[in-house]
Amino acid sequence: MNDWKNYAAPAGAFKDRVILVTGAGQGIGQAAALALAQAGATVILSGRNEKKLARVYDEIEAVGGPRPAAIPLDLAKAGEAEFAQLGMVIQKEFGRLDGILHAANGFAFLSPLSNQKLDEWVDEFRVNVAAPFALTRALSPLLFAAPDAAVLVLGEHHALDPKAYWGGYTVSKVAQGAWVKIAADEWEGQPNTRINWLIPGPIQSPFRTKSHPGEGKDENPPTDAIVPSILYWLGEASLGQSGQTLVFNESALNPAAQP
Repeated sequence: MNDWKNYAAPAGAFKDRVILVTGAGQGIGQAAALALAQAGATVILSGRNEKKLARVYDEIEAVGGPRPAAIPLDLAKAGEAEFAQLGMVIQKEFGRLDGILHAANGFAFLSPLSNQKLDEWVDEFRVNVAAPFALTRALSPLLFAAPDAAVLVLGEHHALDPKAYWGGYTVSKVAQGAWVKIAADEWEGQPNTRINWLIPGPIQSPFRTKSHPGEGKDENPPTDAIVPSILYWLGEASLGQSGQTLVFNESALNPAAQP
């Protein structure tokens, strides 16, 4: 495995590729969408907030990337029909799909298990596991038809080290990792299609601000620090590597690694 954390994508590495990014309106999804476009990809921006998607759309056009598409989609509410419709739109408008970055994240708030509600767990499982699974399944014919396709799912480090108060969110992220492993195993007959699980670890993002409001901004790597890793695992450099669990910032799992 190459030094994927410091990968330098060649110019035009994603030329002619079509990549779907969920959670593209902010945070890691936004940074990745912009970088993919700068590397030549046609990016399909997906998220629940149309204004945020429009802002990212404008940012991509401002840097001269291929014209993107913006498709509002709320994973907490979308069902089989919406995912199938998205597949038909991608097929009609682009004729191909070369990758998916699942950056959407379902998180309520930290609390003891005694205070957590069924609806909160169901929503977190839907956004973090069930909807990404169903969306990927609906788009799998396009992925399998591509000469080189990658699915990258963004996880969370508490899935590897569960702690008090993280409740349903962590359990949903554990299930997310299991889905990735199962999909990779079942896709062995599709050598040009891979799926991997990338865990950012502590990194500057709207989610980190929400889960750790008292933390100083400069305590963690900036959001775009993880972009080279995303480009590696979505691009041809990662061909043949599937079912991997990857941790970008390991400091939370290995305190000795903290600077």
